[in-house]
Amino acid sequence: MWARRVALVVALVLVAACAPATGFAPGVSAHTIRVGGVDRDYRLYVPDGLPKPAPLVVMLHGWTGSAKQAQRKYGWDEQADSAKFVVAYPDGVGGSWNADWCCGQARKDNVDDVGFITAAVRNITEKLDIDTTRIYAAGISNGGMMAYKLACNTGLFAAIGPDAATQLATCPAPHPTSVLHIHGTDDRLVRYDGQPGTALPIATMTPPDVSAFWRNVDRCGSPATTVDGDLTTSVASCPNGRSVELITVAGGKHDWPSFATERMWDFFAAHPGRRA
Repeated sequence: MWARRVALVVALVLVAACAPATGFAPGVSAHTIRVGGVDRDYRLYVPDGLPKPAPLVVMLHGWTGSAKQAQRKYGWDEQADSAKFVVAYPDGVGGSWNADWCCGQARKDNVDDVGFITAAVRNITEKLDIDTTRIYAAGISNGGMMAYKLACNTGLFAAIGPDAATQLATCPAPHPTSVLHIHGTDDRLVRYDGQPGTALPIATMTPPDVSAFWRNVDRCGSPATTVDGDLTTSVASCPNGRSVELITVAGGKHDWPSFATERMWDFFAAHPGRRA
């Protein structure tokens, strides 16, 4: 009996050690907030040695993904350890975001994901010393589409980093925002040429079209283009320290390229917002 009790205590300790905390101390924590009468979840990673105030990156998973999957797969925790910033991983409803007419359950139920992500950022900034001029949103696929929707509907984000995505909204009142878009030419789900793809069955804006839209919003100059192996990079400088950049990956698929996290963080770090 004694041995069984010891084994049970050890098992409970191990489970507790593996589970995320619920506070805002360094490490991984899990949080639930109520938005529009619905409980919504996000995960948070806070590295040791965080500066005050600290930047915040919101990483948005793709369709059928999750906060836990995004945290495990895209290397943001490791980048945060190196560069010292906070990372939030919100969970979409049914593995999806309501990015206008894409995707899944979130779109079907007309979920207020702009309200949720805005509330999550507010919750984090109330608990941690966050530099509100250095809040950024990154996302892949449906998450990248959601990043564009956030830029169209909020003034929270100094820069966004959509990958393998497009902008679906008409965006009549966009907020000036630095944009780094990454896209592969062989993406068959969200096609580079804007033609109907596996994920989006109708024609959409191409990555060059989306970049041109944001160059106009940010009042940028003409872009300069460089080629380095499979990567073609178009960069436009804009007033108030903003920039719009498009990285085209020749032969790239619908994925998160190995260089994306570091390159995206470098872009974010170089483009803080303006203080009010």
